Amino acid sequence: MEHHYLRPLFDPTTISVYAGAATGTSAGCGDHAAGLKAALADAVFRGTVTHWLRAADGSLSVRASATSRLLSTPAELALITLEGVAAIAALEHAADRGARAAIVYDAQMSAEIAQQLKARAKALSICLLGPASLGIQRPHLGLNACLAGKLPRTGTLAMVSQSGALTASMLDWADSNGVSFSLVASLGRDSALYFADVLDFMAADVRTQNIVLYLESIPENGARRFMSALRAAARNKPVIVLKAGRYEAGKRAAITHSGAMVGGDDVFDAALRRAGAVRVDSLVNLFAAAKCLTSRQKPVGNRLAIITNGGGPGVLAADRATVIGVALAVLSAASIEALRRKLPKLTTVDGPLDLGEDAGALDYLAAVEIVAADPGVDGLLIIVTPKPGVDATTLAEAAIKRLPTLGKPVLTCWMGEPRMIALRRAIVESGLPLFRLPEAAVDAFASVALFYRNQQASMQTPPPLMAATAGGADDRDSSPAISPDLAAARALIATVLAQGRELLTETESKALLTAFRIPVAATLVAETEDAAVEIAERIAYPVVLKISSPDVAHKTDVGGVLLNVRSADQVRAGFRVLCDAVRQRLPDARIDGVAIQPMVAKRNGREWYVGMTTDALFGPVITLGVGGVMIELLNDRTVALPPLNQFLAQRLIERSPLVAQLGAWRGMPPVKMAALEYLLMRVSEMICELPTLRELDINPVIIDEDGVAVVDASAVVRLPVSGSGRRYGHMAILPYPSYLTTSLQLKTGESLTLRAIRPEDADALQSFVRKLSPEARYFRFISTMAELPLPMLARFTQIDYYREMAIVAIADADADADAAADASMPAPRLVGVARYMLLPDGESCEYGLAVADDFQRLGLGTALMNRLADIAREQGLKTMVGMVLNHNNGMLRLMARLGFTIDADPDDADMRRVLRAL
Repeated sequence: MEHHYLRPLFDPTTISVYAGAATGTSAGCGDHAAGLKAALADAVFRGTVTHWLRAADGSLSVRASATSRLLSTPAELALITLEGVAAIAALEHAADRGARAAIVYDAQMSAEIAQQLKARAKALSICLLGPASLGIQRPHLGLNACLAGKLPRTGTLAMVSQSGALTASMLDWADSNGVSFSLVASLGRDSALYFADVLDFMAADVRTQNIVLYLESIPENGARRFMSALRAAARNKPVIVLKAGRYEAGKRAAITHSGAMVGGDDVFDAALRRAGAVRVDSLVNLFAAAKCLTSRQKPVGNRLAIITNGGGPGVLAADRATVIGVALAVLSAASIEALRRKLPKLTTVDGPLDLGEDAGALDYLAAVEIVAADPGVDGLLIIVTPKPGVDATTLAEAAIKRLPTLGKPVLTCWMGEPRMIALRRAIVESGLPLFRLPEAAVDAFASVALFYRNQQASMQTPPPLMAATAGGADDRDSSPAISPDLAAARALIATVLAQGRELLTETESKALLTAFRIPVAATLVAETEDAAVEIAERIAYPVVLKISSPDVAHKTDVGGVLLNVRSADQVRAGFRVLCDAVRQRLPDARIDGVAIQPMVAKRNGREWYVGMTTDALFGPVITLGVGGVMIELLNDRTVALPPLNQFLAQRLIERSPLVAQLGAWRGMPPVKMAALEYLLMRVSEMICELPTLRELDINPVIIDEDGVAVVDASAVVRLPVSGSGRRYGHMAILPYPSYLTTSLQLKTGESLTLRAIRPEDADALQSFVRKLSPEARYFRFISTMAELPLPMLARFTQIDYYREMAIVAIADADADADAAADASMPAPRLVGVARYMLLPDGESCEYGLAVADDFQRLGLGTALMNRLADIAREQGLKTMVGMVLNHNNGMLRLMARLGFTIDADPDDADMRRVLRAL
């Protein structure tokens, strides 16, 4: 954290406070100044503070109590309570005194002045929180620079909020509920510093173990950066999000069903799920989840056991669990036998365990010990009701002593007043999550358990194109995937755009699907009745007739579809009926003819749809649900962000409210689920490789035990409005960059594979670090550690390819390929790694390089650095920088040969700063 660019904001050692000389004058925000003064006095800051007063004439003078030593000490953080242009003047004064961060509290600042303030902060390289921020709190530093409330106790929960009112409420609630914090930040409505910046800091902050966010909006073009930061934070720390407001990404006129049905809030849920975070829908649930986050144990599953001394509260808890999808734990036969032996008065074992009205501390402890040891239990909820004869005090003392040591999450619900008030206070102070109502406790468990499930999604890094099928229509479940015909797909789209069109016809849409090896019902277009009869007889009756028009998106809506056509006479009559119906309803529509295709009849078929739409913030979104002509009426949909692999495709299907229809249903056998997964992954490929694809409907997809059949499809294409030019720049989550894989031949003749790092490289990377010489490890990590700590290992291998890149050198290409295909295979030998991390300016990156001792001086370091520089240049970066120890002569010589300039580090005499323009 020492070198994090936000350290001066969140971990300052020196502070300057700027206020008006006279409270209430136009020079200063009187209420803010008084509030900040009270907040700072509320705690004892473990650093130095200098107060600057602004007179009416604009001059600044230091408060008389300041010593000459304080005046000569650079201030890292400026706290500015001045208004308008006076705040800008204070910012410039603070920068002259060495400030690297500032908080501006003026909530009434005009938009024009706010923009000037932000521009000036950027020019001065100052991290700006505000304007309209209520400030920050860092309890371990004794720093209360926040107008929202008194300093809370030191803990591991960080809170970041866009709402000052909610920040104040949360702090007040925390004080009475025993919740303590590592960091509190109130950003304000239009802060220059945004969630992504703060999330970056919290992800690396060793004092923060859990994070809660309240947000109301994401800035335009900020979704990718938000997702990147959120994924980085949520990989190692639970993140709970409460989002207010419903932005409407679909306000534009959507052409397809997917575009019309999927709104921004659906997509936001999908984004959080893919990032590994958890969304709650109310303040109550946010507070409840916060209680569980600060406890010692985290659940690894969704199965909750309920132990109670009252049937009613246990049933309420079980009902709530059923409603929100928490599974009630099913105990093993051995556990049930042990319970009956220890607790002969036990009334129920199926569902909530009712210990009976006279259950005491020993009964509860016996039940808890047995249930917690059951492998089918992921968490426990202990409900205590204040029944006559219950020794609640003894029970509370036993709970405080034993429950935290069980190794599984335990939530407690102590119902009733006034007898329970003192006991609840003691339980809260012990650190056990405590609730007054059983439903709230179940909600909290659900939120935190969902974190574990979402973590599995966040660690997936699918490639843009499949390496092997997941089961297609031809049953080749284990054969290599046939690569899509990208050239044909792109040529088709280029032709449509050149004609000034956006909507592809059905035949064009199906041709696009065919290019990506998606099985479709063959469709041919006839311009005349005679041609239609010829095609129908060639296909064989019965057939389907559909109007073919580039101006008709939903053919059924205009009477443009005829099913089960069985003769030449019916084809001729149908041709005229379709054309007349469309001309009557859409007189200006262009009619190319009538499309003819086989009548797909699957006795056990279910009609579903697969599609995609483009969200205004998060980009492409894959949609799935029950299809057919009633698609929008049913409004059943599940969404996910691409790219998908088989695991993520399975999860998308499982989330559908009507997924049971795909199993054995109404006498029909279960469908071939692998075929639907294959279709979803192929659509993901289309999204990755075709940035012009904006909407897609594959509806209906008829699914049965034999596979899938695409009956109809429509697609919308548009040129991107803007873009960075980066590959996959249209996506919120980048796929695994398999296109970066190359081979390298060393001076010895040995051939290596250079490729981007993958999450499954963790074991190989750890082995690589362990085998480095102590000197090589110290040069790379400036540490004597023998191996990477697990959080660092995860951070180095589960990377976001948008913000960083790591290229590894693999000595055994065959072993690497085997390991990629089968996770049970031994990890290949990793012999070198070069990585860069995007810096806050978005235009430069910091590199790191390490090469195995027995592969040094063979040209590998040079090759890795050149490859890394090429990738950074392709991503639009302009500068690569690094920090090298003074006595790391080998690295300094290599950097000089590669064209880096080498300078002294002004902040550390032991380091050299190396820099290369890209």
